Amino acid sequence: MKDYAPDKIRNIALTGHGSSGKTSLAAAMLFDAGAVNRLLKVDKGNTVTDYDPDEIERKISINSAVCHLEWKDNRICVVDTPGFSNFLWDTRASLRAVDGAAVLVCGVSGVEVGTEKVWEMMEELRLPRLIVINKLDRENASFKTALASLHEFFGRKAVPVQIPVGEEKNFKGVVDLLTGKAYLFEKDESGKFVETDIPDEIKEEASRKRVEMIEMVAESDEALMEKYLEKGELSPEDIAAGLRKGVASAQVFPVFAASALFNIGVPLVLDGVLDLLAPASSRREMTIISGGEEKHRSVGLDEPFAALVFKTISDPYTGRISLMRVFSGRVNPDSLVANPLREAEEKMGGLFFLQGKEQTPAGQAKAGDIVATAKLKATSTGDTLCAKGQDIVFPPIKFPEPSISFAIEPKTRADEDRISQATHRILEEDPTARIERDAETGQLLISGNGELHVKIITERLKKRFNVDIDLKPPKISYKETIKGRADVQGRHKKQTGGRGQFGDVWIKVEPLPRGQDFEFEDKIFGGAIPRNFIPSVEKGIQEARKKGVLAGYPTVDFKVVLYDGSYHEVDSSDIAFKIAASKAFKLAMKEAKPTILEPIMNVEIYTPETFMGDIMGNINGRRGKVLGMEQKGNMRILKAQVPMSEMLDFEPTLTSITGGRGSYIMEYSLMEEVPSHLQQKVIAEAVKEGRVKPEEE
Repeated sequence: MKDYAPDKIRNIALTGHGSSGKTSLAAAMLFDAGAVNRLLKVDKGNTVTDYDPDEIERKISINSAVCHLEWKDNRICVVDTPGFSNFLWDTRASLRAVDGAAVLVCGVSGVEVGTEKVWEMMEELRLPRLIVINKLDRENASFKTALASLHEFFGRKAVPVQIPVGEEKNFKGVVDLLTGKAYLFEKDESGKFVETDIPDEIKEEASRKRVEMIEMVAESDEALMEKYLEKGELSPEDIAAGLRKGVASAQVFPVFAASALFNIGVPLVLDGVLDLLAPASSRREMTIISGGEEKHRSVGLDEPFAALVFKTISDPYTGRISLMRVFSGRVNPDSLVANPLREAEEKMGGLFFLQGKEQTPAGQAKAGDIVATAKLKATSTGDTLCAKGQDIVFPPIKFPEPSISFAIEPKTRADEDRISQATHRILEEDPTARIERDAETGQLLISGNGELHVKIITERLKKRFNVDIDLKPPKISYKETIKGRADVQGRHKKQTGGRGQFGDVWIKVEPLPRGQDFEFEDKIFGGAIPRNFIPSVEKGIQEARKKGVLAGYPTVDFKVVLYDGSYHEVDSSDIAFKIAASKAFKLAMKEAKPTILEPIMNVEIYTPETFMGDIMGNINGRRGKVLGMEQKGNMRILKAQVPMSEMLDFEPTLTSITGGRGSYIMEYSLMEEVPSHLQQKVIAEAVKEGRVKPEEE
């Protein structure tokens, strides 16, 4: 691939709601630029950027994918990002690597939840962007309606620089409001077009939209506003300069019209990327973390090498591939570089440009390039690589916490043997997944950003690593405790000829405040029990409390006082006193009003205000307590405490209520007593699982 200076490089992300046509637009861009010899299609499963078997099967983007093309003596690096909420973490990471974005909006559906979510990410980064109203060839497509939804959600800054010629199946081209010309496209998907005058039937609309565009451009720049008020018009050069300035400051978002599937308008979108989105050289400084503090540092070709690893791809055959955006300096294919965060040194395993899954050697990489390298040992997604001796760390990428968990059960012994290594490889490329063993239930849990996310992970375990597993709801980490006091004797005596076994203890038990776990107090006086047997008494109780008396769950928040007992000079032993203590514990628990505790979770739910009533009703139905509400932008944050057992199916419910616009985070808060009528269900389930015997109920 030809070498380009940073001022000739555009790094852009294609963003938007799932199925808005991002992958189709990438395919049309590659075709129009001559990077591929035919227009590839999502439906045929042959696109450059949707190459993963899961993506081909489901016809959705699951991973961000990179491709490169050359357009009018510039290189454009396109990052095709996912739009469905389960995979937006990958989009968030990719946005850190680019200098601008094209936001796709479906001409039929308008702004959807994925559009809103990625827009929030880009607002946070103040990322310049243009908007493409796509799929204008579809039945019921309407540029006007889609534009109205843009204005409703994002304000009047969304300014058309084009309007369509024709609607639905008659969509055949666009009017460029800057040049005042119409561009009519061939129907053969070639991307070829002819320049002509604006059709009479839309001249009035084009004139009106041009005035709106000029007014919005003038409003974003004081000097242009003065010129416009003075002359009542702006030159095409003034308008273009004003647009570039407004786009760079995220004050204006130019709107284009297209049908990526039929390659209508796409060459003009490519022109818009070159004309309106800033080149890689526009990055003059970056925020870094140095010495634990945020600082601003100059970046560019002449500064020390620094790059952000924004994606990791793990493959059972090619190993680990790290995708990085070089922000500063240069690096060679065999360079030794530093990873300050990991305090490690890495050797580049070659440098190459990615065209989907295909690799092209890159030679030296420099500021502005998005390149890949292989087989880094310590580096993960979000890490910074820099020249040795430099203390440069880019701010971390903010990934969401998992929202749903399932228990994993390998189907065969062979699957169980392979699962550890396979899950490690999966986690290398997915920083939002969690696979860990619950110390209390013993289950291996897999956690992700939604049910689809978890299912994709399990499918990859099967397809890539031949590990077959079943997903089941996770067990709840119940606990048992006491509400009363008891004073009991535990006695163990066994005589079978020869030396017997004898241990005798008297204990008192009482509740402790929630969260205090366990306390043991030795009040033996006068040698009722020899000192060397006291640790065995405590050990016997510690072992016995791992399995409570109601449902077989660990017992917590209680105190044991050992105050009396007796022993036999010959028959007493450590094991005898352990058994005696265990018997005493079981007797005491039954007398001290045992009860079952359940984990209560702190839940924060993010939702548009429209759905607050339904969500509050749902939370109340889950035995939840609403603690308060806050406002953040257009979203409401509902804070509540809800039993964990009631949250296992909340993710699909929230998606249903909010149409996918809601999200939530959840973390452990405290343990509370399970209502008595539900305790019987917990006990019955324990009997069914064999945790306790029926007579122990």
